[in-house]
Amino acid sequence: MKKISGIMPALITPLTACEKINVPVLRSLIEHHISQNADGFYIGGATGEGFLLSTDARKTLCEKAVEYIGDAATKIVHITDMNIERTLELARHAEKCGADAISAVPPFYFEYDEDDIYNYYARIAGSVNIPLMIYYTPSAAVTVSMDLFRRLLDIENITAVKWTYSDYDPFIRLKASRDDISVMNGPDETLLCGLAAGADGGIGSTYNFMLPKMKAVYNAFASGDMKEALRVQREITCIIAVMKQYPIISGVKAILEYQGFDVGNAASPQKRFSEDEKKSYIELIKNTGLM
Repeated sequence: MKKISGIMPALITPLTACEKINVPVLRSLIEHHISQNADGFYIGGATGEGFLLSTDARKTLCEKAVEYIGDAATKIVHITDMNIERTLELARHAEKCGADAISAVPPFYFEYDEDDIYNYYARIAGSVNIPLMIYYTPSAAVTVSMDLFRRLLDIENITAVKWTYSDYDPFIRLKASRDDISVMNGPDETLLCGLAAGADGGIGSTYNFMLPKMKAVYNAFASGDMKEALRVQREITCIIAVMKQYPIISGVKAILEYQGFDVGNAASPQKRFSEDEKKSYIELIKNTGLM
């Protein structure tokens, strides 16, 4: 597989009223992103509400998303479950479906030392023959030291990191020590910071509704037009500043609904907007100039 790079939506999972995968909407959303030149998709991660879905629903999401994306873009499937056997089951399933790579957060909630984390990733990596991406996020509340990163990246098929931290000092040191790996920026509001620090691209939730803006930052940076990259990044950051006053996934789904995609509510027990709340939220977002 070629090096992971480019601009990739952390794909929203469309849900029906009974919280089943809304397959037709999933297809239309993927086709829309492909028409806007998405370089890849991150499937079933935090934005995709993977932790809140049943194993069967996660498998359906993986199967259908991989099918609809086909060869048009890179397909990365997040497979972490609190239970390691289900994690391995989802990893093998993703490979069987045709995913280009899998991704996993560190083991969380319980206390783990560095050997525990290393063994966890080594076991996942050893269960498949496709690349594994480390998903490093403060949501997991697990610190991965630079020494541990180096150990993990010596495992043959661990070839990428999704860096969803706003601290770019270790990011820069990590990239400097292993330029052969892919490091994808996670925080949408600091995509340009990540690119300047050496990121190979970005993966994010707001890419679901403003992919062209994210592509504009990426392309302007790649062509050396920092003024334009900064101008668009400022627009993005101002929109996200408004969004951060509300639950992010509920907000992203509300915006997509306004744009014509019946993605449903956030999975239980997340916040669900009333119709009045949704209307007020959309008005705030419209006032940013987004729509």
